[in-house]
Amino acid sequence: MSKKLLKDNRDYQNYVAEKSPKPNYAKNCIWSFTIGGSICVIGQFIHSRIESIFDMNHLDATNTTILIMIFIGALLTGLGVYDQIGKRAGAGSIVPITGFANSIVAPAMEFKREGYVFGVAAKMFVLAGPVLVYGITTSVIVGIIYYFIRL
Repeated sequence: MSKKLLKDNRDYQNYVAEKSPKPNYAKNCIWSFTIGGSICVIGQFIHSRIESIFDMNHLDATNTTILIMIFIGALLTGLGVYDQIGKRAGAGSIVPITGFANSIVAPAMEFKREGYVFGVAAKMFVLAGPVLVYGITTSVIVGIIYYFIRL
């Protein structure tokens, strides 16, 4: 590379560093922890209510809670509320199960104009598809390893 190109590149990098906003890491961590923790507290509250009101065992109440949290995450994404939560919370909004629901519904919402079949239905698994494939594959591999360890 020529010296002029290197100098131009350094000048550009300095310009970008100067103009880029400086994140407040402490504030971002606090918001992430607070919002992510609040989502988990809501999930735990729903789980406790389901166990006590419907007299379910722990496993059934857990499965029901997961379904309810996914529904809430998808609903809030559809209404545009989850994006606002994500702007404030950052990673705190993607870690709980509601973040997975958001990752499925958000791409679908972007393609709503293309129709419900070729837009919403086709794009729903753009991001969730690889997550499901790798998650299922990993669980099968771990299950096989566990099976052979127990022999």
